[in-house]
Amino acid sequence: MLRKIAPKSLYGRTLLIVVLPIFLMQTVITYVFFNRHWEEVTGSLSESVAGDIDLILDLWMESETDEERSKVADRAREQLDITIRFQPDWAIPVQDDGSIFEPLNRTLEAKLSERLEQPYWYSTTAWRGYVEIRVQMDGGYMVFLPRRDRVFATNGHIFILWLVGATLLLGYVALTFLRNQVRSILRLAEAAEDFGRGRDRPDYKPSGATEVRQAGRAFIAMRQRIKRYMTQRTDMLAGVSHDLRTPLTRMKLALAMMDGGDAKDLRNDVDEMEGMLDDYLSFARNQTTDDTEPVDLHDLVREIAGDSKRSGHTFFYDVPEAIILNARRKGLKRAITNLVGNGFKHASDVQVLAEKEGDNGLIIIHVDDNGPGIPEEMYDEAFKPFSRLDDARNQNITGTGLGLAVVRDIARAHGGEIRLGVSPLGGLRATLRLPG
Repeated sequence: MLRKIAPKSLYGRTLLIVVLPIFLMQTVITYVFFNRHWEEVTGSLSESVAGDIDLILDLWMESETDEERSKVADRAREQLDITIRFQPDWAIPVQDDGSIFEPLNRTLEAKLSERLEQPYWYSTTAWRGYVEIRVQMDGGYMVFLPRRDRVFATNGHIFILWLVGATLLLGYVALTFLRNQVRSILRLAEAAEDFGRGRDRPDYKPSGATEVRQAGRAFIAMRQRIKRYMTQRTDMLAGVSHDLRTPLTRMKLALAMMDGGDAKDLRNDVDEMEGMLDDYLSFARNQTTDDTEPVDLHDLVREIAGDSKRSGHTFFYDVPEAIILNARRKGLKRAITNLVGNGFKHASDVQVLAEKEGDNGLIIIHVDDNGPGIPEEMYDEAFKPFSRLDDARNQNITGTGLGLAVVRDIARAHGGEIRLGVSPLGGLRATLRLPG
């Protein structure tokens, strides 16, 4: 239950850790103040006023003339600071007019009930600076107006203001500190995500707490090692390719001067070896050194369709013109070209469909064919480098088995993925999912 209702973000959880203790501390302080200090002081004041009212009532009832009662009223006003008057032929209300602050009503009610035997009624809201207390007597009721500060501890609101102000100040400081700390973590996460999508962030600098800075420096070192490794791999394969092309070129020149069926077979073998070298170098390079740029997917697929038509293959495509995504144009073209070429190796009809998925910015590219397809249990195997599946799709087909592996690497370099499935045309469907 706690896992379901607890915040999921680091900011929310840290905020809970900081705010919850402050809230509990302020609640305890408030409880202790009102139960130990405020109620005790208010109880003493209310008890004193209740005793004064009881004394005044006794003196009033003992007085026999109006002159004596007038003296009692004067003494109450001068010595006890309580204004009194008698209201004849009236009865007190049934319901008290108490404050919205329940502890105040509870304390006054308790003290009046202890000292007064007659029915009474009180109002803490009718007068701004006074508390009105009415006591039922024969022929009417007595009205008592003691000052409010004689009945209650009136500085309680000041304490509440200080308490709320301190809480807001501490909360603001905590929020500001947390926001700065979380911002540095978010910047690190954004830099890592951009690097995973092939978008370098050379302007990223570690900031924040020591642990976050340490993680940021570790990320920068890891990024440099990965880039160095990728460069070394590309240079090595480029060197190997260059060294092997020289003897292959000599072999092609020698074969060009030879005639016969054997020479033709050898020329085919040399061409196949040269194609393999291109595949190996492309797999190693993977087009990750280019910068990302806005790419119009419609124009790109139309360009691929033109290239394919010149090679003798025509495919149908349906790509909206409004789809623009940030990508490496050469790499994305290579990926779609590989999928289209892979389709034409095993099928007669190929189509390319694209769409933008909802509001999440994902670009979906489907490449379908009507070939024999691939069993579902072989999907993972198809992405392995140098894999040659032993089904109908590979009969009499030459190649290195790097086509889908290259496409998957390009998709991952853009922060996307590729999935295989069953095509509506009856063959294989390859789906590229790329961020916009």
